[in-house]
Amino acid sequence: MKFFIDTANLDQIREAQDLGVLDGVTTNPSLMAKEGISGDENVFNHYRAICEIVDGDVSAEVIATDFEGMVKEGEYLASLHPQIVVKVPAIKDGIKAIKYFSDKGIRTNCTLIFSAGQALLAAKAGATYVSPFIGRLDDISTDGLNLINDIRLIYDNYAFETQILAASVRHTMHLLQCAEIGADVMTGPLSVILGLLKHPLTESGLAQFLADHAKANS
Repeated sequence: MKFFIDTANLDQIREAQDLGVLDGVTTNPSLMAKEGISGDENVFNHYRAICEIVDGDVSAEVIATDFEGMVKEGEYLASLHPQIVVKVPAIKDGIKAIKYFSDKGIRTNCTLIFSAGQALLAAKAGATYVSPFIGRLDDISTDGLNLINDIRLIYDNYAFETQILAASVRHTMHLLQCAEIGADVMTGPLSVILGLLKHPLTESGLAQFLADHAKANS
């Protein structure tokens, strides 16, 4: 399972990269705004900065919602760095744009997936990744993990190469359950990745080892 971090914060990206388990980064306009990054050129430069930190794919989202606009933005984003994956919304013109990009050899991430049907269309169009937002489904009393399971079944039935990128991952159980189902990638905050390390028995055991070592060497 690949681990992506969902942020535009360079310090958090560096920390995840230094941990040695980071495979990529996802961003969106909301995350850019959260870091106070505005203006096209500043956003583009920030994408370049992220690509210089990580070794893997970096999803960069188009703002346009029409086919021509998405194509224009997506081609420019893809030209910024070889690691850029163009992030496109799961709407009619978005599917058309994904097919266009796929034919041109430009990798894509179909975002804002909330149904298996959307994921099927994106795969048919040649998306590199689909991003089902499981946390946002949980927010409206719908089990987001069921969506991951449905997409996994459909993709396996027809040997689609599109990777399932579980997005809006809120906590470590989300991550582990996505891994059990067979999501190819998860993206979430740094806290979710670090949360896998936490266990009270590890902490108490280490404290005991250190205390015993100190006694033996006093």
